[in-house]
Amino acid sequence: MMATRNLITEPVWMRVSLTAVALTFLGVLVVLPVAAIFAEALSKGFGVYVASIIEPDAWAAIKLTLLVAVIAVPLNLVFGLVASWAIAKFEFRGKSFLITLIDLPFAVSPVISGLIYILLFGAHNFLGNWLIENDIQVVFAVPGIVLATIFVTFPFVARELIPLMQEQGTEEEEAAILLGANGFQTFWRVTLPNIKWALLYGVLLCNARAMGEFGAVSVVSGHIRGLTNTIPLHVEILYNEYNFAAAFSVASILTVLALVTLVLKTIIELRFSGFKTRRG
Repeated sequence: MMATRNLITEPVWMRVSLTAVALTFLGVLVVLPVAAIFAEALSKGFGVYVASIIEPDAWAAIKLTLLVAVIAVPLNLVFGLVASWAIAKFEFRGKSFLITLIDLPFAVSPVISGLIYILLFGAHNFLGNWLIENDIQVVFAVPGIVLATIFVTFPFVARELIPLMQEQGTEEEEAAILLGANGFQTFWRVTLPNIKWALLYGVLLCNARAMGEFGAVSVVSGHIRGLTNTIPLHVEILYNEYNFAAAFSVASILTVLALVTLVLKTIIELRFSGFKTRRG
């Protein structure tokens, strides 16, 4: 209470100065780069902008990015639910180790994670040779891109759910079981309604990272134009070819997705805050 009173009684010039510094910082680091992307994308006209997006290689990159997200996000959703349920609601051996594994992608560079898949499924070991002999291609193909994306994004859902579910405890689930509910009914009618906003928030972050991932995907994709390039990789190729208008045009797609993600993130945070207030 005292801290709040002191904040309110700060001089007007100090509050205005702090606000101006914050807005300037956001303007320079966020607003200007976003505006520059669209300005450069439209620098040669709207026709060039549209042509750069519907060009076959760009369209293939867009479709591949969406395909990878459609596969990776639901799998991470399932993993996040299962892992957070196990960690928050049960005690078992290896619990700390499981938490460490969940945090592993945050500690490992995406490039290193991509190299790991190259070592596992490349032609330099028994498994890689077996895959080649059976005409199964993982690296430099869509399966490798999906695996790399799943690895770098799987902590997002679990990391949003675990603290919340630990805070909620197990009392409501135990009461439901005592009243005769089975495991599925307990999860669907008791646990899920309590975590739905955090779950959506985690899925949103996971999807944003899946579509924007560069490092791990760059290593395992092989940069095959029109086949294994996602949107970030296609943007890099266009930029290296000095085709700046096309590069920024395709990059604007990810920018729009990022802005949509930001809006949805804000909405979910507001709903989640209101939900926690009602529960409190």
